[in-house]
Amino acid sequence: MSTLEIRDLQVSVKLPDGELKPILAGVDLTIKSGETHAIMGPNGSGKSTLAYSIAGHPKYEITGGSVTLDGQDVLALTVDERARAGLFLAMQYPVEVPGVSVANFLRTAKTAIDGEAPKLRTWAGELRGAMEKLQMDPAFAQRNVNEGFSGGEKKRHEIMQLELLKPKMAILDETDSGLDIDALQIVSEGVNRVRATGDTGFLLITHYTRILRYIKPDFVHVFVGGRIVEEGGSELGERLEAEGYKKFVNA
Repeated sequence: MSTLEIRDLQVSVKLPDGELKPILAGVDLTIKSGETHAIMGPNGSGKSTLAYSIAGHPKYEITGGSVTLDGQDVLALTVDERARAGLFLAMQYPVEVPGVSVANFLRTAKTAIDGEAPKLRTWAGELRGAMEKLQMDPAFAQRNVNEGFSGGEKKRHEIMQLELLKPKMAILDETDSGLDIDALQIVSEGVNRVRATGDTGFLLITHYTRILRYIKPDFVHVFVGGRIVEEGGSELGERLEAEGYKKFVNA
């Protein structure tokens, strides 16, 4: 059982003139293995800032609070150390990595996390199986990471990483963004396969409730003005679908 604890997290972004603009205004959140937490809120509320701050993006400056994973100070770790510790981020806009094949990228990542390279024969089978489940052409394994991929292919590749790397905590930043209904179902099925193991905790960031029809959260948190302003179960997501964020934004 792993636990990600976020306590009074305060984050600012540095503007071009050097001034710090506060984004997160004291976030408290605890996620345990097997739990799925959905963060929902309007544009500009700080949802993605929360994701990238936990992952260690240099654009964001931590001005207060703490983040720990199983008692370890996450904020004291480098980006690669956070990944090896068990944190995983599926980005809203996955980047291209020219010159690095999907197969080599995934095997290198697996080696870094496990401390030893997976056996080639076993790994080839795992990779092939993961691609089949996500309905990805096996030829993608030899293509450069995300280069020339459609939006849906990039998101499926992110979920393939999730299934193969088996992190302790997975942050999915607007994974539903840009997906058609078929791709959304395929991606959601991949997430649910990992959820079914009970070994990974999830922080699911989204604007809309459509992904919550396929990935049912245990907890829903409304995020406005850089902080959580309301919490509940999956029924809260249904309320937001019907009522929107107005009552929270204008509170």
